[in-house]
Amino acid sequence: MKRPVVFLVLLVAAMAVFIVVQARSIPRRASPAASRADTTPTASAPSAPGAAPVAASADSTGLVSIRASAQPAPKRDLAEIQRRLADGERGTYIRELLLQRDDNNTRWPDRQAEPLRIWIQPSSTLADFHGSYPVRAREAFERWMRVGVPVAFTFVVDSASCDIPVTWVDKFEMPITGRTLWTRDQYWWIVGSSVEVALHHQSGAALDPLAIYVITLHEVGHVLGLDHTQDDRSIMAARVRVTDLSDVDEHTAQLIYSIPPGSVSKP
Repeated sequence: MKRPVVFLVLLVAAMAVFIVVQARSIPRRASPAASRADTTPTASAPSAPGAAPVAASADSTGLVSIRASAQPAPKRDLAEIQRRLADGERGTYIRELLLQRDDNNTRWPDRQAEPLRIWIQPSSTLADFHGSYPVRAREAFERWMRVGVPVAFTFVVDSASCDIPVTWVDKFEMPITGRTLWTRDQYWWIVGSSVEVALHHQSGAALDPLAIYVITLHEVGHVLGLDHTQDDRSIMAARVRVTDLSDVDEHTAQLIYSIPPGSVSKP
């Protein structure tokens, strides 16, 4: 082989080695998907003693039914509805609720003169049931009665005569500890409801009396027409971290009951 050709071959080989070494020294860039996976925060456990995830919403699929009722159509003045919303929405999560319901307000007719009849299952053969649980559930209803909405509750001993039964279940297949179902009519009046409260987490761990109170407090919020909020200081957060109603919970309920049911954006 002639000397110029040998020189050219050696030069090409040296360049190839240089390129390989440089390529290996460059840090490998993570893919966008891998970066997102590494930095996505995970949900923390509830911080309030006895609090538990209670993410069964009144608007979740299968938890709301619709039927015609004999309730009269509400008196509606769209301009007045929007004025009340504008004046009162600060310090509430009313817009979150309306967003989930296509701008429709949902509430019971006034039930002060004729309170809703609540039946709380007085006993159960389920494991870990405690006699204090019905008492704590009743206290949750009574707490909401102090908020000032025009809905009162009375407690009955006959389940056949009640408007809202509260029953105990062992646990749910989903990671929740309470579930509320309700029925609304053609005008968005709430005309029926029922509540189930678990005695155990999905994992099987027993819930204590404080947890029963907190879970029921959350579920009664659903009974009244509230849905979940992203505000974790509220009893209506999907994962409850508090043990009492916040001012925001109370103000939201008061605003819901200051306007009629139905659309807040259409006549």
